[in-house]
Amino acid sequence: MAVVELTKENFESTVTENDFVIIDFWAPWCGPCRSFAPTYESVSEDNPNIVFGKVNTEDEQELAMHFQVRSIPTLMIFRENIIIFSQPGALPESAFRELLSKASELDMNEVRAQIEAEQQNGQNA
Repeated sequence: MAVVELTKENFESTVTENDFVIIDFWAPWCGPCRSFAPTYESVSEDNPNIVFGKVNTEDEQELAMHFQVRSIPTLMIFRENIIIFSQPGALPESAFRELLSKASELDMNEVRAQIEAEQQNGQNA
């Protein structure tokens, strides 16, 4: 699957209509972003069941601010509308593949239960 350019207009629908979405927040002037791009493309081709998106932080400053992206590149992974990973920095290809493997193995029912428990604890505090 080709990498999808995400904008304010298609971001929400892309995340809500797909169970597994990986987003690369980047900018054209960013050297590490440009270095990571071929890795991102290569891994996307090997994972057709995952939506790979890119957000150009120059053009989509509102999205970058909403997700508090402070440095780029920043990778963010959504599973079933839940952010399960968000971290700045370009990853080597092997580490990126390992991250995707671990993200796909997560039990999302367990993740939702943990979130609910944390919310309950926050309300009781």
